[in-house]
Amino acid sequence: MGPGFIGPGLMQPEDRARTLRVAGYLAGAYPLAGAYHLAALEEMAPTLVHRAGSMVEEETGFSGPGEPTVTVIDRLTWVERNLAFFTELLRPVEEKLEDHAEETGLGHRLAGLLMAMETGAVLGLLSRRVLGQYELLLPSDGRADQICLPAPNILEMERKFQLRPADFRFWVALHEVTHRLQFVGVPWLREYFLGLAGSLVSLSTPEDPSRLEILLSRAGEAIREGRPPVGEAGVLGLMATPAELEHLDRVQALMSLVEGHGHVVMDRIGQRQLVTWKRMSDLFTRRRHHPRVAALLRLSGLEMKLRQYDEGREFILAVEERAGWAAVNRAWESPETLPTRAEIKAPETWLARVA
Repeated sequence: MGPGFIGPGLMQPEDRARTLRVAGYLAGAYPLAGAYHLAALEEMAPTLVHRAGSMVEEETGFSGPGEPTVTVIDRLTWVERNLAFFTELLRPVEEKLEDHAEETGLGHRLAGLLMAMETGAVLGLLSRRVLGQYELLLPSDGRADQICLPAPNILEMERKFQLRPADFRFWVALHEVTHRLQFVGVPWLREYFLGLAGSLVSLSTPEDPSRLEILLSRAGEAIREGRPPVGEAGVLGLMATPAELEHLDRVQALMSLVEGHGHVVMDRIGQRQLVTWKRMSDLFTRRRHHPRVAALLRLSGLEMKLRQYDEGREFILAVEERAGWAAVNRAWESPETLPTRAEIKAPETWLARVA
């Protein structure tokens, strides 16, 4: 979620219903999602996740408590779970903004409607592409530690690109298990990430008239300098205050590290275990950089996701080449040893600081 706008957690119930309707329409359905292939995926998924977990633990040195629950879901369920995550994340600032909502009246209702439409569109379109998700649990959401696999997308990818189901499903499991072990295997990481996200949300003040001035000023400056007016943080990033941009940089740096580390681990295990590893890796890269996907992510403020994979992977490989894998693991020692956004792009500066 980008800075400077009302999040889904602050929607009224009718706005949340609109979000789900829009998302459901755009998510669509996959005709074979209910076929016997679904039952086969549900049956093999826990075994694949268990196998992947053992290999990722050995590769990274991270370990987690017990086994995660593995749940096979549809696209709309993925939307509902992500909407619930944002609702819980934004709960601490909801009371603060309720008074503001009473003062603004119609303006707030219009903002809620627009937010519902935008959130529904983004989640609906993304729900067609996501292949798996480790649910980063919040303290009060009451759900068990779990990995979710959207069956329609996995089955569609296998059929469209003629992938070997056993290989492809294990490939997806490797990615999600690596993220799980990052957040449960590094004791401070989960709370640190949620703290960053919560701070970013609490800094935002909805319907602040100065934000429009900020947007116009930054867009004009970018055009004069020959840069794209909409950067990697999207339209909403143009309205971010300096404090929000600082927090956004920290979030982006952390996620670049998480995604890059996960990608390298996934590739190395896949290369040893899967005959079709290279084809799947190349397919993922092409899929991420498809022009239509890039346009969607740029407008929604999620373009950083594309960069996280590439810049994070390059950072991990550069650090390893210069100083070995033990140096890579220094990034997980504490929040102070995390690379900054600038250091992700210049690994030698991070090595100089932490060495």
